Amino acid sequence: MFNRKRYIPTLLAISLAVASCKVPSIVQQAENRSVPEYFTDSRDTTNMAALPWRAFFTDPNLVSLIDTALKRNQELNIMLQEIEIAKNDILFRQGALRPSVGARLGLGVDKVGRYTSQGAGDASTEIAPGKEVPDPLTDITASVYAKWEVDIWKKLRTAKQAAITRYLSTVEGKNFVLTNLVAEVANSYYELLALDNQLEIVSQNIALQKNALEVVRIQKEAARATELAVQKFQAEVLKSQSLEFDIRQQIKETENRINLLLARYPQEIPRNRSNFLAMAPSAVQSGLPSHLLANRPDIRQAELELAAAKLDVKVARAEFYPSFGITAALGFQAFKPAYLVKFPESMLYSLAGDLAGPLINRNAIKAEFYSANARQVQAMYTYEKSILNAYLEVATQLSKIDNLRKSYELKAKQVDALTRSIDIANDLFKSARADYFEVLMTQRDALEAKLELVETKKEQLTSVITVYRDLGGGWK
Repeated sequence: MFNRKRYIPTLLAISLAVASCKVPSIVQQAENRSVPEYFTDSRDTTNMAALPWRAFFTDPNLVSLIDTALKRNQELNIMLQEIEIAKNDILFRQGALRPSVGARLGLGVDKVGRYTSQGAGDASTEIAPGKEVPDPLTDITASVYAKWEVDIWKKLRTAKQAAITRYLSTVEGKNFVLTNLVAEVANSYYELLALDNQLEIVSQNIALQKNALEVVRIQKEAARATELAVQKFQAEVLKSQSLEFDIRQQIKETENRINLLLARYPQEIPRNRSNFLAMAPSAVQSGLPSHLLANRPDIRQAELELAAAKLDVKVARAEFYPSFGITAALGFQAFKPAYLVKFPESMLYSLAGDLAGPLINRNAIKAEFYSANARQVQAMYTYEKSILNAYLEVATQLSKIDNLRKSYELKAKQVDALTRSIDIANDLFKSARADYFEVLMTQRDALEAKLELVETKKEQLTSVITVYRDLGGGWK
């Protein structure tokens, strides 16, 4: 004989067994966090990235600019909203762990045909002696209801943990924006100082060339020079004057770039234009490469994204297992308002448990699981790439700083030699022992050397700022 009570649990057990079988395994690959022991031959373990940016930068004008940028920069404010979004996602995931409770107030009217099975049954039912069921029949309901998915496989808790990890990742993303913003403002500031210095050099050179032009004109009148010499000197003056306007335009562009970082309309950038070449770059202390794992916000962000991706895989894997839900309701229901308050006749309640899992056609769940697995592997490669990129950036900047120091020393000697040669060439030209071409070339070489010296000084200053950023400094 068919036993229904025994058949239903057996069918349920078979369903759960089928739903739980052949669950794909998680692909785990070893993470490569190893880095070389040192950046260079130096064994210095002190890391300049631990220094707060207010202590690293000593120019009060630059400190004021960075302060304004940290308060008003639009990209930073956009990133702060990303943090708020991630924080709200945590609340959303946390809500899924708790029962959902709501209230329901309903009013309806139902009219069925008399010559139907339901209509015939209603007509024969007496609510009271001599009374039939009202036609049409109203339905008034006032109840509270609840539903809750029991997190038996820790799917919801894992999803919440993934949301928390991504929130921490956005915080590190904000720190990465901070360190880049500080470095960009500082680099643009020193570029502006270098342009100011180059403009001053060009202005001084124009005055020198005009003096030489007057000398040539006088010599022409005395028949000691030709019109060709006059035109050559005149052309050189015009070339320098054109260069002056080019530099002025670069100054304006750099000022506006700083104003953009500070989220304000064009205005002059306050700065000290003197003694640019006398500025000494800060001492570089690179520390150990392993410090990058703790100091670099982009590495920490990639590490947290990898952790979140691993949690996503666990969530996707839990979709293969059955879910257990509980629903309940409690309230009052009647077809007349007067009957609604009659207790216990108008009382309604329900309690149900639901255990459901996928049996066949699980391709959508498999696809999401494999995609989550692939995103996890992708995040691992991104993490490893961020470590490699950080090490190479620091190593490159350390080498650049050393080579720029040697180059600046040689260029400074070159400028000294060419500056002395200008006076010598002018004296020789006045005594007819050198022609005008030698004077022109000497002035031109001296101008180019001075401009290159200023450019090298700027690169020295910005390279130290860049290595400070690459070591993970600027966000504390």
